[in-house]
Amino acid sequence: MLYIKNLEEIIFQRHQHVECDELYIISGYLGPSPVLRTKELLFKTTVVYGMYASEGIKVSLHNALRKSQQDISNLDIYYSQIPVHSKCYIWMNRRNVKYALIGSANFSRNGLNTPFREILAEASVDTFQPLSDYVSKVLSSSISCLDSSITPKASSPVPTFSEPAGAGTESDGSTNICRMTLLDPRTGEVPEASGLNWGQSARAHVNPDDAYIAIRVGHIKTHPAMFPKKQEFPLLMGGEGRPQRNNDSIDMLWDDGITMKGLMEGSQPISSISHPKQVSTFPNKRDFGKYIRDRVGVPSGTRVTKAQLEAYGRTHIDVSLMGEGIYYFDFSVIVKKVPKQFLTNS
Repeated sequence: MLYIKNLEEIIFQRHQHVECDELYIISGYLGPSPVLRTKELLFKTTVVYGMYASEGIKVSLHNALRKSQQDISNLDIYYSQIPVHSKCYIWMNRRNVKYALIGSANFSRNGLNTPFREILAEASVDTFQPLSDYVSKVLSSSISCLDSSITPKASSPVPTFSEPAGAGTESDGSTNICRMTLLDPRTGEVPEASGLNWGQSARAHVNPDDAYIAIRVGHIKTHPAMFPKKQEFPLLMGGEGRPQRNNDSIDMLWDDGITMKGLMEGSQPISSISHPKQVSTFPNKRDFGKYIRDRVGVPSGTRVTKAQLEAYGRTHIDVSLMGEGIYYFDFSVIVKKVPKQFLTNS
């Protein structure tokens, strides 16, 4: 059997049809969202990040994985010390392989939830023993994500320049960080019925907290790897049906440690090529809107203004690509220290 869509649900429901007491996942790259979902499983799950040996791991992703390891009792996360690019999902019972899926899908939000982009196929019974030997080899060459010897790669530094009014497409001089303004570049204000205030529009189908970050043409031209073109796939198999644009699901890691599921939504043409036009949380845009309002100190369901963002200390979000479908969103502010002469004795 070959699977080409709904891969995440297939993985998390397969145990219902297989007698198993363990799940081993070996993946070239990992995303925090599916790793967090392993808490739904009532048996031991072991996850291996395969490309650690050759590419290391960014601080924010490492911290998210460590937190999952500490919070989920049935989960063990390892980093391979030999480069491993394979994607294997292996269900075992009493140390014997009972079922396995292998293919191209990484254990990440993007890898498992973009229809037709990746595949997983059932392994035949005659491969079960080699697969078991392979798991043992990889694990013997891996270290726990809690190992003190792990030194994560530092994230790109946050730009220190001031954001030019109405620009919204600045970077730190490299392609690592995209500064995405929360203001309308034309007015210099927070849009009244779009962006952070999309839920404040007159549309009846939106929640008052619904919000998104606009992806502008300047962002895409300056950071093409961060905002790749939309993929086409047929609505029906066999090439029938009208071609549909593919929305890319992502993991959103925030500077305060919060992890969200996100989606690169919509499409906008640039040189006749379709690119996403906004990013928000999925399946509910209100999750992003509530989160931002909570950080800024704005009541849920109310309009966000430029003055409120400035009082918070930031009118933009710095976005960087951490790995396949994994994005780091920095909305932090620097708290200035009060000079000693202004401090009173308690």
